[in-house]
Amino acid sequence: QVQLVESGGGLVQPGGSLRLSCAAPRNIFSNNVMGWYRQAPGKQRELVARITRGGSTNYAVAVKGRFTISRDNAKNTVALQMNSLKPEDTAVYFCNADPPWLYYWGQGTQVTVSS
Repeated sequence: QVQLVESGGGLVQPGGSLRLSCAAPRNIFSNNVMGWYRQAPGKQRELVARITRGGSTNYAVAVKGRFTISRDNAKNTVALQMNSLKPEDTAVYFCNADPPWLYYWGQGTQVTVSS
């Protein structure tokens, strides 16, 4: 089966920005709420942002005001613009539906915020 494919991570200094992208199979993207999740070392995976097909968004308290989620329904893609990054944002970032489709998790993309 086709998995979700995340890209755009990297090493950035505190205060910097990154834009993550995710390509999703049509069967998971269509008619589903999509989300960005992250998992830091030793911690559970958490949902940080979600977006409905119509464009309504919700954010975790830790990222609200700094991260912006968007989606392109024609291209089956979802993006996460991350600004004012902090060391505590360091994690592997994944996209998936909300609630997640368990067998579709991709490899994620590593985001490291460090000076």
